[in-house]
Amino acid sequence: MAWGCTIALLSQNPIIRDQFTADPTARVFNGRMYVYPSHDILAEEGKGRPGWFCMEDYHVFSSDNLTQWIDHGVIVSQNDVLWGDSTSYSMWAPDCVERNGKYYFYFPANNRVVDATGRKGFSIGVAIADHPEGPFVPQSEPIQNVRGIDPNVFIDKDGQAYLYWSMQNIYVAKLKDNMLELDSEPLIIANLPDKGLKEGPFVFERNGLYYLTFPHVENNIERLEYAIGKHPMGPFEMTGVIMDESPLNCWTNHQSIVHYNHQWYLFYHQNEYSPNFDKNRSICIDSLFFNADGTIRKVLPSRRGVGITPANATIEIDRYSAIGGSSAKIEFVDSLNVFKGWKTVFHHASDWIQYNAVDFGTSQFKTIQLKAFAPKGGTLQIRLNSIDGPLLGEVKVPSGSDWTLVEANLTNLKSGVHNLFVKTTHDQWIEVDWLNFK
Repeated sequence: MAWGCTIALLSQNPIIRDQFTADPTARVFNGRMYVYPSHDILAEEGKGRPGWFCMEDYHVFSSDNLTQWIDHGVIVSQNDVLWGDSTSYSMWAPDCVERNGKYYFYFPANNRVVDATGRKGFSIGVAIADHPEGPFVPQSEPIQNVRGIDPNVFIDKDGQAYLYWSMQNIYVAKLKDNMLELDSEPLIIANLPDKGLKEGPFVFERNGLYYLTFPHVENNIERLEYAIGKHPMGPFEMTGVIMDESPLNCWTNHQSIVHYNHQWYLFYHQNEYSPNFDKNRSICIDSLFFNADGTIRKVLPSRRGVGITPANATIEIDRYSAIGGSSAKIEFVDSLNVFKGWKTVFHHASDWIQYNAVDFGTSQFKTIQLKAFAPKGGTLQIRLNSIDGPLLGEVKVPSGSDWTLVEANLTNLKSGVHNLFVKTTHDQWIEVDWLNFK
């Protein structure tokens, strides 16, 4: 098991920028946000099933500002699980909770032992650590009397813990204080949709109401739905949709909802790094809000995500808040290496892009720097807070056949947090990879 690798990753959606991640469970431990996702890799002959989901281990990521993320490395591998089938590459959606100073990591895996029906099937395992980033030690046996995937654990205010999981239906059972054994018989949660796949339960409490959230195929692909009850075991009443079907046509979605620093957040996944193969996914965050009656406002997936970006950081305007004009578009910098990210392509004078929440601090910045490319040269304007707001800088990009770094002096700079607008001045082909302030 590898452990202790700390790699700083920047914000914006997707939040993890160097590997595929999916099924994010977010938890706040000791004032810090931790995310426990599954880890998609590309299947090949002898490693998983080509063309299908392939996951062999789990990482954990953490942040104290939702903007800069640290990869703490692999915390559990399929090779660490004594009872699991280490050839199945099926380490699907996990969860992690804290109890009495210990951290319990719950994960599904294919069991190498054939059951009474002649199938191996999925079981739920537990790994335990003294710290939220590990090292985690998997238990030698899975939780008995549980067959399924997508474990979720909710600890109520009275201290009672509940385990939820899915396998055609969504199930719930009480957990014993040791967090390793059931303390009641599994119960199928009633009143959920009869038709269409249901999986990935995640339960949270707010103002005395219990929210059961889950992906469900109502039409063609999964959308995120929820039901509300007055007890962790129900009964629940179907209430609404949290997020519609993916505009990127990712067949799956998977969610967790967490309160952090006075704001609720939805963690989910999509396939923007892999638009032609939705088995390689990436996790995202957007803010979530409630109506006065406790219902959830529908969340629209964004590229900008959440968090405030320091002005001296790499600002990737392709992770925009808004985009406009007749031909502004986003493309991969290198389609053969998608983790190099995206670029913004401007063609006409009407093209513009908006990037919100850039922190200029006490405005000690003197210049703006862009990595850009313009075959015939061109000019970009950077403005504050609106498309016609104060001109912050005008950057002339020289003609050339490759990327170049260009700088311009700043004017009208104000301290504090502002929105940026980048716009062209003429019909011209200009590509922008990123910008920052110096």
